[in-house]
Amino acid sequence: MTSTTIGSAVAMRPVRVLALSLALASVSGAAFAQSQPRPAAVQARPKAPSQVTAATQPAAPAATQGAATATAGAKVAGEDVVARVGGTNVSADELRAYVAALGANERAALAQDPSLFSQAVRMLLANRLVLQELYAKKWDQQPTVTAQLDRLRENALVELYLQQASAPPVNYPSDDDLQKVYDANRAALLMPRQFELAQIFIGEAKDADKAAEDQAKKALDDVQRKLKAPGADFAGLANEAGSRNGGDLGWVLENQIRPEIRAKVVELPKGAVSDPIRLDDGWHIVKLIDTKASYTRTLPEVRDQLVQQMRNERAAALRRAYIAELLKDHPPVLNELALSNLLNEQVPPAK
Repeated sequence: MTSTTIGSAVAMRPVRVLALSLALASVSGAAFAQSQPRPAAVQARPKAPSQVTAATQPAAPAATQGAATATAGAKVAGEDVVARVGGTNVSADELRAYVAALGANERAALAQDPSLFSQAVRMLLANRLVLQELYAKKWDQQPTVTAQLDRLRENALVELYLQQASAPPVNYPSDDDLQKVYDANRAALLMPRQFELAQIFIGEAKDADKAAEDQAKKALDDVQRKLKAPGADFAGLANEAGSRNGGDLGWVLENQIRPEIRAKVVELPKGAVSDPIRLDDGWHIVKLIDTKASYTRTLPEVRDQLVQQMRNERAAALRRAYIAELLKDHPPVLNELALSNLLNEQVPPAK
């Protein structure tokens, strides 16, 4: 039970899987769509590069998973097939293109948790099934759908073009630019003091009944008695109390520790154990394993992050300047009265 010590954690895993699957769908969806038989009228119309957002279905059924696994290493039309669903394959080349197109954050997520890649591919397979069904029903040929796809394609083209038109030079930022920004932001690069902690947690809700209170008090007294014994095994007692990995919390930034616990931790010498600390969820007994003093992160530590931030800011500035120049050369003319009338036709004013 670590969340009460280091603060509320944000569950990033599902978000990362969704982001990765969206990127995967946009990279390989076009290749799949091109392989489907389409009426001549539809083929002549430009397609949106990404027609279907990531499916919200869970992982593919076991039978589908088994079929996909069975195709690993197979060759179809000279390509390595690494996954299959229905009558379509996902080739190694598609996935290589997917990984190559990922941003730095998505690549870092894959490096930290390779299972995200497998989950993203499973979500892509679910998308493929949806595509097969909608093509079979000719759903994509409905006038309202084709109109939406046209708008999506226009927006995608504009975005891709602006990304290219506003891309900073390859050699930006220079070492001098980077050093200046680093020097100007040293205060924001201060790393707070860190504590390596472990804890024994005994749960007891704030509104617990007397029986639960008595049970928690008994468990707490038992742990305290064992901790006072010579050669007490803190990690073993933490495991007995229900913690994992001996109650190890790892390195925690000072500003991430609950104030009630931080006040006790800063007074502990290395290797010492705190008295029980009562919080809303129960009792916490904290052991200070080691400390790291506050320091300012060096330029090599933050270089990649700083370069990416500076390039993003420069790209945003170049985009604004590019659009402003276009509008200056081609000033838009709007009939505000006509616009107001059109809006009132669709959305009557509130009374």
